[in-house]
Amino acid sequence: MIKIACAGDNCVDYYDNTGESFPGGNPVNVSVYVRRLGGQSAYLGAVGTDDFGKQMCAALQEKGVDVSHVQILPGKTAFTHVERINGERVFGDYDEGVMADFRLRQADFDFLKGYNLLVTGLWGHTESQLADVRAMGIPVAFDGAERPLDEAGRIALPHVNVAFFSDDASDEESLKARILEVAALGPQIVVATRGGKGSLAYDGESFYPGQIVPCSVVDTMGAGDSFIAGFLMAWLKKESIPACMRAGAENAAVTLGYPGAW
Repeated sequence: MIKIACAGDNCVDYYDNTGESFPGGNPVNVSVYVRRLGGQSAYLGAVGTDDFGKQMCAALQEKGVDVSHVQILPGKTAFTHVERINGERVFGDYDEGVMADFRLRQADFDFLKGYNLLVTGLWGHTESQLADVRAMGIPVAFDGAERPLDEAGRIALPHVNVAFFSDDASDEESLKARILEVAALGPQIVVATRGGKGSLAYDGESFYPGQIVPCSVVDTMGAGDSFIAGFLMAWLKKESIPACMRAGAENAAVTLGYPGAW
């Protein structure tokens, strides 16, 4: 069975207009989607001693995610205000809480030896530790969100196998130039997700366009993370890049059909 570890940021997404709350965060979401696709996953991050921290761990356990290496630290769990407007999520204030103090520990590195891949991202506080992960022979995937060339991204990318970022505003030529800039820092594969425009990937030699899977959109929360999980599951099975992109799009289409990330 494919085993993917996901490390870094988590937050509770609180929808102001409905009063609903959903656990989320890039590596949290990816860990759940890996389980949905039949893989084994673990989440490594930090939550507070508040009710939201308990909610986060309980929700992940319910989905079958290993939370044995979640750090429970004194303080508040990360929290984001969200509104849903015409199916699109709009983010408000964010409090990082105890996630600001998260770093991988030696016990975490030992734990990672049993996994096929580590997934992390821009706000995961892992960027300075990825060289050590790669030195252990573990591939790394990194989500740069909309800002892959921020300082954390520049530190991380030389040690990354597959890099993702989102950009639904740039035209194709501008996006290709941006992808090449990311690729120049070291990743073997760079994938840009483009919302309704699909995706575009680069493997150091060729660009590959990816199409969306038509579906009814209820909520876009988690769609990009679903794409990442689908892509990486296929990549670890050594499928072609177009096949990986198709797998990502198919998984994203499932998530778009219901409210919240999962």
